[in-house]
Amino acid sequence: QVQLVESGGGLVEPGGSLRLSCEASGFTFVSYVLRWYRQAPGKERDLVATISSYGRSTNYADSVKGRFVISRDNAKKAVYLQMNSLKPEDTAVYYCNARGISGTDYWGQGTQVTVSS
Repeated sequence: QVQLVESGGGLVEPGGSLRLSCEASGFTFVSYVLRWYRQAPGKERDLVATISSYGRSTNYADSVKGRFVISRDNAKKAVYLQMNSLKPEDTAVYYCNARGISGTDYWGQGTQVTVSS
C-alpha cells in the first residue's frame, strides 16, 4: 500500500522556522521526483519546491527562494522541507508529492502550517 505521511506542521510566529517531514512507503522511493506543494484557503495548490531522484537538483518557487530548503534521504524514504524566516503568507496546508517517470502520482494528506503572532 502506497503511503506518504507528512508531519511537522504547526503554529509559528513570523520569522520562525519549521521542518516538515514526509515519510514514504509502498513504492520505489529512489525512482521518484519529490515535491512540496501548498494550498492556502480559497487558493489553488502551488508548487513550492522540487528535488530530483538522488537529490542533485532542486528548484524553488520565487516566493520561498533563500528561505526554504528541500532535501531527501533515500535510505529513510523521506523528504524534508526546512522553512526559515516564515511569513504570514506562508500559511497553508503543505502536501508532499511523489511523481514517477511514467507519470504515477502519489500525494500525502497534508500538514497545516500557520504563521501568526
